[in-house]
Amino acid sequence: MSEIKDNRKKLGELGEKLALQHLIDLNYAILHCNWRCRTGELDIVAQDEETLVFIEVRTRRQTGTFGTPQESVDTRKQKQVRETAQVYLHHQRKYECKVRFDLISVIMSLQTELVRIDHLRHAF
Repeated sequence: MSEIKDNRKKLGELGEKLALQHLIDLNYAILHCNWRCRTGELDIVAQDEETLVFIEVRTRRQTGTFGTPQESVDTRKQKQVRETAQVYLHHQRKYECKVRFDLISVIMSLQTELVRIDHLRHAF
């Protein structure tokens, strides 16, 4: 069971690296990766011009099982990301800024090669 968990963790880390490069290519300023607090973790916090963007990254293999990465961000997860973003804003003393919540979905082949990256702005 721990081997499956390790493989899933490695796949997630690879997806986050690919998402990070995608954002850098779009000229986003990366502020934090894997920012943690008591309410949860923010995968990527970035600046897109005047907007502070909280980005949830979801990675899946192209198997057709377990649904799409987008489907895995349910209302419970959205609520957790919003709550964690509130803690982040307070911690960083960012009280008067525009914010946005994006989702980057990364699809990998069974051989762990990139198939597709989808960047959904204003995802939730």
